Amino acid sequence: MQLTGLHLLLTYQCTLECDHCFVWGSPRQNGVMSLADVCLILKQAGELSALRSIYFEGGEPFLYYPTLLQAVRAAAGQGYAVGIVTNAYWAISEADAFEALKPFAGLVHDLSVSSDLFHWDQPLSLQAQNAARAAERLGIPRGVISIAQPADEAAASLGQLPQGEDKLMYRGRAVEKLAGGVPYHPWEQFTECPYENLRDPGRLHLDPWGYVHICQGISLGNIHQATLQEICDAYVPDDHPITAPLLRGGPAELVRRYGLPHADAYADACHLCYRSRRQLRSRFPELLAPDSMYGE
Repeated sequence: MQLTGLHLLLTYQCTLECDHCFVWGSPRQNGVMSLADVCLILKQAGELSALRSIYFEGGEPFLYYPTLLQAVRAAAGQGYAVGIVTNAYWAISEADAFEALKPFAGLVHDLSVSSDLFHWDQPLSLQAQNAARAAERLGIPRGVISIAQPADEAAASLGQLPQGEDKLMYRGRAVEKLAGGVPYHPWEQFTECPYENLRDPGRLHLDPWGYVHICQGISLGNIHQATLQEICDAYVPDDHPITAPLLRGGPAELVRRYGLPHADAYADACHLCYRSRRQLRSRFPELLAPDSMYGE
């Protein structure tokens, strides 16, 4: 595996509790990286010769501003292109946003602000607008991450998703909150993973507990038990108990491989995969972890 990008979930905590969130972010979540955790990760990251970028996200990474700032400085100091994903709750005015972002000027290559009707009461929030204006003044490249509403699913299936919006994936909290109100499709048709390159992912997510995720909730290992390099070297896609059936025939094959009870239809491939993985957690507790990824 040639890893070029690493995404650090600095915390599972968030100021918001969005219905679509697949890491179950909320004010009540726990799990936060310390500076010591970040230093360990960056030390191990230095062994990955192809690694080019490191993102800090969550949850909401700005909740732990001192840790975020020192982590960004350290990652940039090692020569990585640094990104941050945030809901910009802190950008209550352009002046406030400017002061919050000023220490990141020259260090951050991408500031991605989540703004849509899951996060706020308007597609482009006042906070997102303030953050964008402040970032522009500071020369920080910025963009917006927007997720389509369930009502747009029919249009999306025809290739008409609203411009600038990403498709909603039914995993995590979206399964409990949103999947019940959209059209379902026969479970047998979900024969591939449409969103993740499970064979050679290029980028992985790393959470506060040390789990390395190829897809949120599917772990390849833990950095407190093996280094990132060792985890990457040990990954054999066709031998991994979860990725092997997914590669062979998608979530439908995961159901068949383990003889799982299932419904006749699901909202999308993620919906079937997530429901199936929850049933398998007791059998593969270290591979389908941590609890917080499954709302437990």
